[in-house]
Amino acid sequence: MADSIRYKTYNNVIDTIKCLGEQHLQIQTVTSGDIWDIDLEKTTMFPLYHINPVSVDLNKGQKIFNFQIFIMDIVDADGDIEQEVLSDTLEIACDIVALLKHGEILYGYDAAVGEEPRYFVDDDFSIEPFNERFDNSVSGWVFNLGVVIESVLDSCDIPINNSTICVK
Repeated sequence: MADSIRYKTYNNVIDTIKCLGEQHLQIQTVTSGDIWDIDLEKTTMFPLYHINPVSVDLNKGQKIFNFQIFIMDIVDADGDIEQEVLSDTLEIACDIVALLKHGEILYGYDAAVGEEPRYFVDDDFSIEPFNERFDNSVSGWVFNLGVVIESVLDSCDIPINNSTICVK
């Protein structure tokens, strides 16, 4: 198993959240980016899991990466299976939350002390349904996800030329 770094970057966080979707056996397509980047073409395999970055909160000891997570599937033109789609995609959303909170998939058993994966999420989530939100006939659920990681605001490691004093 590859070593895990203690202080995560945006790439680490996105790749980890993507991996959770890629390993879920019901999810067929995993994407990330702006909400308008969601590919709903007829070639997209559903259910679709999309990670929309929203913001990053930074403080002295941690970064909180804020995302919107969309999980959706196709409904027929008559909406006959909409209840089924909502039921299935809600269960997938709950699975993703459970993996983030308690999933062994995030733990490296052979990681050195101080190098363990360190992702934290809140205890409570509000998962909201949507119907026909996009051009295609899709329904599903969206929820906000704040991923907390350790962070150090340390100016010693910044690649900067310290030969000039910037106080003017």
